[in-house]
Amino acid sequence: MDLFSPLMQPAVIIPLLAGLCIVTLVLAIGLMANRRGGSAESRLDIFTRKGSKSASSQAIEIWKDAADANKRNLVEQLVPKIPSLDKIFQQAEINIKPSAIIMLSGALAVVSTFASLAFGVPFVIAIIPGIIFGFIPWGWVIWMRNRRLQKFATQMPDAMDLMARALRAGQSLQAAIHVISEEMPSPIATEFGRVYEEQNLGVSLEDAMKSMCERVPSLDLKFFVTSVLIQRQTGGDLAEILDKISYVIRERFKILGMVQALTGEGRLSGNVLVALPFVILLAVMHLNYEYAETLWTTEEGKTMSVYALIMQLLGAWCIRKIVNIKV
Repeated sequence: MDLFSPLMQPAVIIPLLAGLCIVTLVLAIGLMANRRGGSAESRLDIFTRKGSKSASSQAIEIWKDAADANKRNLVEQLVPKIPSLDKIFQQAEINIKPSAIIMLSGALAVVSTFASLAFGVPFVIAIIPGIIFGFIPWGWVIWMRNRRLQKFATQMPDAMDLMARALRAGQSLQAAIHVISEEMPSPIATEFGRVYEEQNLGVSLEDAMKSMCERVPSLDLKFFVTSVLIQRQTGGDLAEILDKISYVIRERFKILGMVQALTGEGRLSGNVLVALPFVILLAVMHLNYEYAETLWTTEEGKTMSVYALIMQLLGAWCIRKIVNIKV
């Protein structure tokens, strides 16, 4: 029995086509609504002569983007926002072009696949090493990005304390930013140093900080930028505000550590359950290859392999949703 023959029946094709038509219609309506809304807002801005935003409005906009990050509509869920490769490499602080990583990934995938075929491994199984080795460069980039962002987050409380002390010593906000770029280690010194240099080149503080929020997707940084922008419009003791932000960040790290400790068993169990079927498959192939080859030489085995892989991915996704608790 062909694996894809049940999918070619009219009873299956007609609902799929209807669903695709509905999805396309929803996407078209959403894009048209967004386009009309943007043009209407631009016309109103021209009519009221509001060409520039104040610092407080920019702060409110940054805070709304952070608060509504998890509240996506239907169109945004169907068409997720994929960050550009340049931004990912910039956040990872890697001096390598994305094209080089793409070529390296493709070369590793092809070489590992042909090497597996040279050792007599079937093509269906030889694809798995190709996928694994092809993902290694991208996994390294993602690991570098996550490590840099995590290091930036851990440096935020110390940076807030240093800025608060600089403000209490009588220095300006620009001078306090320069102190962070000079005294703190990378990556927070690099980002705040870029803000300081942009101000020297004529960029306003509001635009420089908003650009830093776009480069570094950190909720703590959005809190800091929002507080600074609002304080510049309404006034107040910025040093005291920074002390409170530092305290909140440190307490959140404490709660996050407790959550990581409590969910450690679940994360370990998930990793074991995900890796167990593949380890057993390799063991069975080593002990009795003829018994294992029925999974890719017979129609029933192919069907079982496809459904098992789908259920494996679904189970891994469910475990990840359970153990990943946002703080």
